[in-house]
Amino acid sequence: MNVFTHILLNNVIPLTIMIVLGIWLYRAFRLDIKTLSKLNFYLFSPAIVFKMLYESQLSLALIGQTLLFFSLFFAAMYMLIEIVIRVRRYEGGMVPAMRNSVIFYNSANYAIPLNQLVFVGDAFTLSVQIIIMMMQSLIPNTYGIYSVSSATNKNDSKATMRTILTMPVIYVIPVAFLLRGLEVPIPDPVYTPINYISNAFIATALLTLGVQLGSMKWKLNFSDVMLSNVLRLCIGPAVGFAIVKLLGIDGVMAQALVLSCAVPTSLSSVLLAVEYDNEPEFSSQVVFSSTIFSIFTVTLVIYLMKFIA
Repeated sequence: MNVFTHILLNNVIPLTIMIVLGIWLYRAFRLDIKTLSKLNFYLFSPAIVFKMLYESQLSLALIGQTLLFFSLFFAAMYMLIEIVIRVRRYEGGMVPAMRNSVIFYNSANYAIPLNQLVFVGDAFTLSVQIIIMMMQSLIPNTYGIYSVSSATNKNDSKATMRTILTMPVIYVIPVAFLLRGLEVPIPDPVYTPINYISNAFIATALLTLGVQLGSMKWKLNFSDVMLSNVLRLCIGPAVGFAIVKLLGIDGVMAQALVLSCAVPTSLSSVLLAVEYDNEPEFSSQVVFSSTIFSIFTVTLVIYLMKFIA
């Protein structure tokens, strides 16, 4: 019950308040959601990724093992959602929208505080989650853009590649590792703005989701939204558990990896949907509902994690 209450009070309710503020701001001022999404892609998201990677302490062994797990997990979930897409006979923009709602998950502003709650500030488990966050920042800014752009603009692959190459995140990650590895200090006049910008990421992303929810007509596609929620919140951690067993990973690292798979759909799926006008209503409903339902599913996953030796 303590875990349930903590997730509710420290994750879901604060997120919901920010989303409601976004809805109100849209209704009051008709905010431009395209501007908000560009701020997230080109400014706030790169800043928080850079800051977390630059300040982290990651060993090569930890990076290798975590990346192996993530690769297998991502491939398994991708194949699973492809089967679902074909069985459900999705077409057009619903194909990448459904896919992204399952394979992109909230590994930063939800998973990192959750990780530190469950493992009581453990630096090792935080490092595991930061590596997952790095990949969940990189893939939406590369493959994610390609998938939604291809669905909305099938004949211009060169333009899609040019867009991907303008994404700051794909350059920020190697630069952060390089500067950290060489122990290059960043001057305070430069690092202070990075701190300011990264601190604004969560608020801006949630306000963007609220603006999108406020601007749409609430025609809930119940079956598709719930299907996405089940795949993300229930099947996801089950697949993660199977993979740690397959790889022979145990102890606290296995628990951290399974927990990383249990979080709700990422805000990245909404930002991509809004930026490329690719089923933004469905994506927004999935993010909002999965965040609410995660109160119960994440609590169950945390309880079951004690059976991971």
